[in-house]
Amino acid sequence: MLENYQHSVTERFLQYVQIDTQSNPQSETHPTTVKQKDLSNLLAQQLQVLGLKDAAADEFGYVYATIPSNSNKKIPVICFCSHVDTAPDCSGTNVKPIVHKNYSGNDIVLPDDTTQILSVKDYPYLKEHIGNTIITASGNTLLGADDKAGVAIIMDMVQYMTTHPEIKHGTIKILFTPDEEVGQGTAKVDLQKLGADFGYTLDGGELGTLEDETFSADAATITVNGIIAHPGYAKNKLVNALKIVGEILAALPKNEFSPETTEEREGFVHPVSIEGIAEKASIHFIVRDFVTANLAKHEARLQQIAENIVSTYQGVTMQFDVHEQYRNMKEVLDKNPQVVAYAEEAYKRSGISVVNEPIRGGTDGSRLSFMGLPSPNIFTGMQAIHSKKEWIGVKDMEKAVEVLVHLAQVWEEKSK
Repeated sequence: MLENYQHSVTERFLQYVQIDTQSNPQSETHPTTVKQKDLSNLLAQQLQVLGLKDAAADEFGYVYATIPSNSNKKIPVICFCSHVDTAPDCSGTNVKPIVHKNYSGNDIVLPDDTTQILSVKDYPYLKEHIGNTIITASGNTLLGADDKAGVAIIMDMVQYMTTHPEIKHGTIKILFTPDEEVGQGTAKVDLQKLGADFGYTLDGGELGTLEDETFSADAATITVNGIIAHPGYAKNKLVNALKIVGEILAALPKNEFSPETTEEREGFVHPVSIEGIAEKASIHFIVRDFVTANLAKHEARLQQIAENIVSTYQGVTMQFDVHEQYRNMKEVLDKNPQVVAYAEEAYKRSGISVVNEPIRGGTDGSRLSFMGLPSPNIFTGMQAIHSKKEWIGVKDMEKAVEVLVHLAQVWEEKSK
């Protein structure tokens, strides 16, 4: 359908990844890093140039824009959403994207760190891109395909729709969010301002993947209150909280209950950070499962492990705190089956076989779904995310643009 269209997705992607937008999990500001606004402001300006007159970035780094309907039908308003930030796991400063045309299938040694080698053995999906163009970073940073690929795909879709008025569609909303990588992607979103009925996040991996199920997620914190004393006069007095949290970590199961020992639909408990001093120390965990009710079981088990350790120390106390992070969006999407069904039709029209699989993680769509905007996740092509070996195939990004165009048409055709 887009055979004669000159895609802009690659050029846009190369521009966007060179803008440092790494978010910060320790920050309490919104956005968590001001530099995310550099990309948000640019996107708002580019959307204005493409003719979306209401395009604007707000004080929190969110970008809102509208492609007006060109149909006389009453069509639900759909939204396409991606996040502008990159993960704290790997540097996003001074990203140098490298375009590898006509990829041969051989190993790629990244020039700025020759220990970083991209191989078909480690990444079999590279085989699908032999003879085509892939993009990597240079070895010192992540690439930023997560999720600047999604951003570039949406921007290219906007360019196509605004230059092809013959394509009938309803009102389409564009939303770019900050801080998704640190769990704050919807913290300051204004859904009333957005005004959409249903959404789609562009934050998925391989071509054909369509994700309507995520983990349900909680955060848990164990805080141990030790007994402090001057170390020079501490015999039979000092009880070191740091040592106790170390014992709690050592008591966690070795062959289950963790991300490194689970797969597919198995849940886990994962310690992500420790902080404190001898008097008081805390361990922060993330708790994940596809069945929301299982979260409480995992948390009870974790609490019992900790209490068993703490109870052996007279006078030491602990707190166990849990707060909700996000829930499995399938609980909402199953009540709105047309959202996924229309996406499957768009894949079919694009010549793509649909691969439905659960996400062992979450997206903005997880929270958006429970906030009243049911939002499954569409592929972008991103691979080896959050690492120096991150890469993406151009043909996957271009195919995702085509899917979005078809998807807008499907919603128009199915409406009255």
